[in-house]
Amino acid sequence: MDYTQLRNFLRRGMWQKADEETAELMLAVAKRKNKNWLDYESITNFPCEDLRTIDRLWVKYSNGRFGFSVQKRIYQRLGATTRQNKDNVWEAFGDVVGWSVGRHWLYDYEITFDITAPEGHLPMSIGYSQDWTWIGDWEDKVRLGGFFKYLFLREDL
Repeated sequence: MDYTQLRNFLRRGMWQKADEETAELMLAVAKRKNKNWLDYESITNFPCEDLRTIDRLWVKYSNGRFGFSVQKRIYQRLGATTRQNKDNVWEAFGDVVGWSVGRHWLYDYEITFDITAPEGHLPMSIGYSQDWTWIGDWEDKVRLGGFFKYLFLREDL
């Protein structure tokens, strides 16, 4: 996979473009562009090298403020473990990273695409939805943030 465009967007501080490119790249790597979302299997089987490359680029060009590993660290700091993903931790996470205010989730158009956004604010487009997100089969319904909860279970992040 070619990460040149993502690197260029991040280097220039074009955070929204970088966020959109991250989503496109992840869908392409997972061969899920036709679905336009990642299911549980594609999240858990996402290639380690690609995930680390995306994360390292975000961390490097944001001076450690953004990236999936930054988000995971915040999520765990709030009390989640790899075996425990409580809704109250997820709600607090939304407030800390600036995706919600007083636990009221923001719409995607209200997200801040700026380096001054809270730590862990980006990337978000690949997994953020103010509506129900379906991960896996229809019985595996996960409220807002299912993508991130499953991503944060990965040991390699």
